[in-house]
Amino acid sequence: MQQPAPLVKLGITTGEPAGVGPEVSLAAALHFVGEQSDVEITLLGDISLFTFPEDKVANGHERIKIESSPLAATVVPGILNPANAQYVLHLLNQASDDCLRGRFDAMITAPVQKSVINATGIPFTGHTEYLAHRCNAEHVVMMLCAPLPLGFLGIKAPKDLRVALVTTHLPLKDIPSAISYDLVLETIQIVDQDLRKKFGIAQPVIRVAGLNPHAGESGYLGHEEIEVILPAIESAKKLGIEVSGPYPGDTMFDAAALEQVDAFIAMYHDQGLAPFKIVTFGGGVNVTLGLPIIRTSVDHGTALNIAGKGIADSGSMLEAIRLAYQLVISQRKLS
Repeated sequence: MQQPAPLVKLGITTGEPAGVGPEVSLAAALHFVGEQSDVEITLLGDISLFTFPEDKVANGHERIKIESSPLAATVVPGILNPANAQYVLHLLNQASDDCLRGRFDAMITAPVQKSVINATGIPFTGHTEYLAHRCNAEHVVMMLCAPLPLGFLGIKAPKDLRVALVTTHLPLKDIPSAISYDLVLETIQIVDQDLRKKFGIAQPVIRVAGLNPHAGESGYLGHEEIEVILPAIESAKKLGIEVSGPYPGDTMFDAAALEQVDAFIAMYHDQGLAPFKIVTFGGGVNVTLGLPIIRTSVDHGTALNIAGKGIADSGSMLEAIRLAYQLVISQRKLS
């Protein structure tokens, strides 16, 4: 008799306690255990931050666990307190360690407030960089994903839009000097590798943007495309990667490409994420590629202005949980 597949075990770090993280994490977890019977979700955070709605208690809640870590200071929704910065980082440490040791199959992160962590003297630029250091990953890539429905801009079948970044949280003035041949080539390789190994795409199709307007206009508007980006693309092609570019940032995301391309790679944050977010309506998911673990996240911030009011939309967190689950299932099939 065939043994049932083991439960998919997901850990959620519930983020900044004064923000919407705890409430959207619980709401999305409750929804998802109703969708899937083979999942167990652990919410990491102080137990005082979670209240189970009475009408949800009988709907799979036994597969939702709360692993409580004590807050350093009492939380007032919407009011940041630097005393709880170490608490937030502790949740990240705990979840990443549990993924590395195999206790969780994947981790999902609710939003944190970078400013309040930095206010304590701890340098923190974001989840992506922090988890790379935590997992001893030399180079990781931030990628945003969202499903596009049938008919969107004329597409003939549903398709996932994926946008990866060469650089992440940098001032614009620092981006040209940060982009190098090695960085662009490694980014292409990591995107290709994880689309194969985590997403189960046999031969990913990738597009790469230029840095300058009109992709440099043959050198009249900049030389990064000629000297750095194009050579990296050509090297990636020689490695068997199906990649093209550099494309002008304002025309890379044309409607026909949405059907054919598995991932778009932008040179910097807003070049890729501005077009992504205008078409995904808050339903995007952040995935960190290049980690030895699966990590997904919401694509929004802490929303302090609505925290604790019961009106926060848990849709992005639900999509982050769904994608983490799908990546676990896909990886199991490939192993």
